Amino acid sequence: MKLPEKYCLEMRKLLGEDYQEYLESFGQPPRSGLRVNTLKISPERFLKISEWDLRAVPWIPNGFYYEGAASPARHPHYYAGLYYLQEPSAMTPASRLPVSPGDRVLDLCAAPGGKATELAARLQGRGFLLANDISASRAGGLLKNLELAGAANILVASEDPGRLAEAWPEGFDKILVDAPCSGEGMFRRDSRMAAYWEQAGPDSYAEVQARLLQAAWRMLRPGGKLLYSTCTFSLKENEEQILKLLKNHPDLSPEPVTPYFEGFEPGKLGLSEAVRIYPHKMPGEGHFLALLKKSGTFEAASEPVRKRKGTLPPEAEDFLKQVRRDFSGYEFLCHKEQIYALCPEMEIKKGIRFLRTGLLLGSVRRGRFEPSQALAMALKKEEFDSVLDLSSADPRTVKYLKGETISLLPEQEGGRARASGWQLICTDGFPLGFAKLAGQNLKNKYQPGWRWQ
Repeated sequence: MKLPEKYCLEMRKLLGEDYQEYLESFGQPPRSGLRVNTLKISPERFLKISEWDLRAVPWIPNGFYYEGAASPARHPHYYAGLYYLQEPSAMTPASRLPVSPGDRVLDLCAAPGGKATELAARLQGRGFLLANDISASRAGGLLKNLELAGAANILVASEDPGRLAEAWPEGFDKILVDAPCSGEGMFRRDSRMAAYWEQAGPDSYAEVQARLLQAAWRMLRPGGKLLYSTCTFSLKENEEQILKLLKNHPDLSPEPVTPYFEGFEPGKLGLSEAVRIYPHKMPGEGHFLALLKKSGTFEAASEPVRKRKGTLPPEAEDFLKQVRRDFSGYEFLCHKEQIYALCPEMEIKKGIRFLRTGLLLGSVRRGRFEPSQALAMALKKEEFDSVLDLSSADPRTVKYLKGETISLLPEQEGGRARASGWQLICTDGFPLGFAKLAGQNLKNKYQPGWRWQ
């Protein structure tokens, strides 16, 4: 690979005697990884049902390497949302932001969703996650990945960060800013990035990164934590951004990135609490992380958040009698034909461009309720009255994922199937979607845009 001459000079200055070892890392193939979705399954259980030879990513508790011969994107477990395909070093930022169930979390540059899905898993259905991407098309892919992962307590937005800061001043306990960058850490993985670098290097991104950090500071609660990350090595895009932010906002202070790993390198320019990941030091690509804490203690408002509340249509009420999930404390939002369940912590702001507010339960059309794909993915097998559970090795599973009609003998299948009505279709005990059963014919309701190609 031909690297830009200016870039090589900067890396030689940055790495010193390690520069040659860094260049030699380009002769090694990039690593492929998957991160287990702990909202649905534990890593230990996933290893028992996986058919691939997986090796643990040593600094990510739910991350695994897989070899190129494996095809995890062509397996029913992928469609069940049991894992997300992600480069191993890119798993690090979300794993090092100290999110706890009940937190209000913001992922400011969230598409395509690799980090947002991990943040949602760590919330375990409590608190809420606002996942934003300014690009509406990229935000659409983000929404799909969050719904595939089974995340219900989400707001997915496509908004300018400045407008978000106006709507949610001091609104979040934890914020992740995985900023757009020059991508120097991805040169080995995608050689085109080096060509892009010559057209748009660090200078092209520094101003955008500064604006993102300023907006994030405005939205961070006193006592809250902000993690800034990039997949580049540039001092201008990394340490210099953080040092400028610290200078402008003395209420912020750097915190060590924990848990530490022996392959991590400390940050430069005196910012030793930050972490640098190099491909010649660790089995992954390049990354930078810095964790900051805002001083003070947040005091919640005495008045509860008010949401727009609609009356749940009787068709939806009747369907939800089959769902064994506690929606007490939730509010239902009815917009046109669609019905959403909003968790207690969720807060909707006027004027913000949302793609999704809460969990889409389904829609009422012509006097009938149709459950959504998002609801199916958010449920567990035991949370629906009527289930058809197919083995991932059963050819009918792939037929279902392709949207085809299949015939079944309900009494011969796993689960609690009835002779007719809505069925939650599962594979190896994990939901895939809904279908409607009449006799032995299954009317496929798998979402068209998600189908197996």
